[in-house]
Amino acid sequence: MDWTRTIDSYCERMGPDYWAEPINAVTNLAFILAAIFMWRRSQGDRLAQLLCATLFAIGVGSYLFHTHAQTWAALADVLPIAAFILIYIYAINRVGWRLGVLPALGVTGLFFPYAALTVPLFQMVPGLGASAGYAPVALLILIYAVLLRTRTPELAQGMAIGAGILILSLTFRTIDIPLCPQFPLGTHFMWHLLNGLMLGWMIAVYLRAALGKARADR
Repeated sequence: MDWTRTIDSYCERMGPDYWAEPINAVTNLAFILAAIFMWRRSQGDRLAQLLCATLFAIGVGSYLFHTHAQTWAALADVLPIAAFILIYIYAINRVGWRLGVLPALGVTGLFFPYAALTVPLFQMVPGLGASAGYAPVALLILIYAVLLRTRTPELAQGMAIGAGILILSLTFRTIDIPLCPQFPLGTHFMWHLLNGLMLGWMIAVYLRAALGKARADR
């Protein structure tokens, strides 16, 4: 693998320079600010703090990708995202379904066959492009929301709102290249802004459920 291969995937990038995507680079502050904001409200919850740290890493990794735009930076971008997804599924399995550690880990592991099945299906959707890799996440959040709607209505509602924000942000990510001739700045920066909001929101949703569970268990 060529770790220094240049990747040009976004409308804003017009060359190989470090600041060829200034807006896409700077808007990664949305992830970092959301991480700091939620860390201060984590009330010592270890999973919430782990999610905040991972969210911070998402911001750093995405910044590296939109400045260096090379293979190694792409990995720095996607690996924290994958980690956040898995940690969040585990967290919701714990507070939503009240599973023990090992059962929660087992159910979390089902994400891998789920992704293997659904990503190719979404890749068949015309115009979805690279966003097909993220669409199954929005679907999974909605599935959890539906399944939890009677057990934990507040948690389910919060997750449904998060899925809605994610779908909106995916829309901006998807139309970045198609709209490039009409809007040279691109729309990928909206993916960053909305995703920073969405991921911070999802941590808040988990935290409310975790604190409610802790009070109920006393």
